[in-house]
Amino acid sequence: MTASGVLDIGMFYWLLAAFLAYAGWRNLRDRRWAHAAFWCVIALLFASGDHVLAARNAGDPLPAQLAGLGVVALAVLSLRMHRAHVDEAPASERAAAAQRLGHRLLGPALLIPLVTLVVVLLGPKLSIAARPLLGDGSPTLIGLAIASVVAAVAALLVARMPASTAPAEGRRLLDTMGWAALLPMVLATLGGVFAASGVGDAVASLVSAVIPVDNRFACVVAYGLGMAMFTVIMGNAFAAFPVLTAGIGLPLLIHRHGADPAALGALGMVTGYCGTLLTPMAANFNLVPAALLELDDPNAVIRIQVPTALTLLAVNLGLMACLVFR
Repeated sequence: MTASGVLDIGMFYWLLAAFLAYAGWRNLRDRRWAHAAFWCVIALLFASGDHVLAARNAGDPLPAQLAGLGVVALAVLSLRMHRAHVDEAPASERAAAAQRLGHRLLGPALLIPLVTLVVVLLGPKLSIAARPLLGDGSPTLIGLAIASVVAAVAALLVARMPASTAPAEGRRLLDTMGWAALLPMVLATLGGVFAASGVGDAVASLVSAVIPVDNRFACVVAYGLGMAMFTVIMGNAFAAFPVLTAGIGLPLLIHRHGADPAALGALGMVTGYCGTLLTPMAANFNLVPAALLELDDPNAVIRIQVPTALTLLAVNLGLMACLVFR
C-alpha cells in the first residue's frame, strides 16, 4: 500500500500473484510439472513488477532482463502444457445446484460492471482519513479489480460455499484454459510494441495514400474496418487499438476532423471486438469454449458468431459516424 491512496493497483497485483502461486502449488501436488512452473513464473513476474520498474528507473537493467528470461521460460513451458481432466463436482451435483440457485447465479456476474462503474465515477472523489480512496493506477483497472473481489465474495454467499471454493474453482478454470488465459495481456503488450516501433506511422501513410483523408466518413470507415481487421490478425482488440489509433484515429479523426477522443476510443474498441468474434487467434474466446463443450468442429463458435459480428460492425460504423464529431 502506498501513501498516495488507500487502494492502489499494486495491492491487486499481489493478490493475483498469490492466486497464481496457489495454482502452481496445486499443480505441483498433482505432479503437473509444466503447469506448476508456468503459473509460478507468472506469479513471480506479477509480484516483482514494482521492483523491476524501480530498478529500471534507477538504471539497473538486470531485473528487467531476468523478467525477459521469465517470459522466454513461459513460451518454452507452454509447449509442454496439455489439457487434462481436473476434478470437479459430479454432474448431478452441479445440475442440482443450478436448479436450486436459478437466476441468482447472474447476480455476482452483474456486480462486476456495476461495481467497476461506481468506483470509476465516485472513487476519485472519495477519501478516508484525509487520504484519497484510490492510489496509483487507472481508476478503471482498480475498479475492475475491486469488482472482481466483490463478485467472488458475492458468489460464495449466493452459493453458500466455503471460502476455499473460490481459489479452487479459479485454479480449475485457469488450468482448463491453460496458456490461452494470457493471450489478452500478451497481445495488448504486442500492440504497444507495434505502436512504439512505428507501425502506426506506416498505417497512416498507407491509409493516406488510398482514401480521401479530407472525407471524415471515409476516415471513420478506414478506422473501424482497420480495427476489426487488425483484431482478426492479432487476436485481440487491445493489440489493434494502439496501432490503429496512432495511425488513423489520432492524426486523421481527432486532429484533422475534430473527433471526440473518448467517444472515438470507446466505439473503436467495440468495433475491434467485432473482429474478436471472427478469429481463431482469439483462442481463449473462441477455441477454448469449443474444447470445453467438446464440439466436433473447433470453429463452431466462430461460425455462429459471424452474423452477429458483421451486424455489430455495420451498426458501430454508423454510430461512430454520428457520435464522435463535436
